[in-house]
Amino acid sequence: MPITDVRCHAMRAELHTPFVTALRRATAVESVLVVVVDEDGRSGWGEAPQVWRVTGESMEGAAACLSGPLRDVVLGADPDDLAARSHEIAAAVVGNLNAKCALDVALHDLAARRLGVPLARLLGGTATSVPTDVTLSAGGPGELAATARARVQDGFDVLKVKVGTKAGPAADVAGVSAVRQAVGADVRIRLDANQGWTPREAVRVIRALEDADLDVELVEQPVAAADLEGLSWVSDRVQTPILADESVYGVRDLVEVIRRRAADLVNVKLAKCGGLAPARTLLDLADAYGIGTLVGSMMEGPVGVGAAASLVAARGTTVTSDLDAAWWLAGSPVVGGVSYDGSHLVLPRAPGLGVSGLKG
Repeated sequence: MPITDVRCHAMRAELHTPFVTALRRATAVESVLVVVVDEDGRSGWGEAPQVWRVTGESMEGAAACLSGPLRDVVLGADPDDLAARSHEIAAAVVGNLNAKCALDVALHDLAARRLGVPLARLLGGTATSVPTDVTLSAGGPGELAATARARVQDGFDVLKVKVGTKAGPAADVAGVSAVRQAVGADVRIRLDANQGWTPREAVRVIRALEDADLDVELVEQPVAAADLEGLSWVSDRVQTPILADESVYGVRDLVEVIRRRAADLVNVKLAKCGGLAPARTLLDLADAYGIGTLVGSMMEGPVGVGAAASLVAARGTTVTSDLDAAWWLAGSPVVGGVSYDGSHLVLPRAPGLGVSGLKG
């Protein structure tokens, strides 16, 4: 029962609240959804998010890649032979990791549907929900404190605070302090600088947070992605665990982080590494070398987040994952898929990702 069609759909979904980081301000999620169809009319879904300031890849480029070289390698192929399809996708084109991710996820979704099992079960797990943190958009201390209290009332107990903005290191310390005062000692706080500090700024800020006893769980990507020497320099000079995100796309990147002992943990994102197959390799490699793990998401919808959550449900991570992206949507653009219950993503019991179509 070969693959008979590959279709692309542009998707735009508005956010209920603007999402602000050191790199950008977003008011909507824009993605390409890909649908892979087999001979019996069953379909698998995948998502290629557009995140200019992180991956540099666009919706137009993803659609062209999915409709061209990636379509060519899977059309007429056996959808159940996932290992062979994964190798073909990786070799079909240079870069275009978000497009590769979309097709890889769509093939896994289709394979799960053909077997009549949820995607998490196909990946080897039985969990039906996974916990997530929630991000607080960058802002002043008062705004951060109010938002933090609101998210705790929503049921979240792990908060990610965006730092490293133009407001400067002193404002970062004040903001984190305000959040800690607002939520108390039982809520975990982690920081994401999105490459916003120099190595010296990072050490000064993190040491100030340590001296203030603010109990920060980890700091994500404090310096520029390419500055592994700087990342290692920071890691050696602070007690707070350092999480590599933009510094790690694929296996070679993670090997270099491990070799340099540049970070304590790695954030594995499907759209950044190329899909479920390479993500599992990264997680296994990190485990083998004692590197902590979490699975993250770009600003994407329930298809991409659902795939990431299914991976976490199947194999777990060492700390709570970062899968709140679809929580920010004012409304889901698809029928079915994952949902949120407080701080947990609830996976559908339907086969695959549980997505049956586009709304509207």
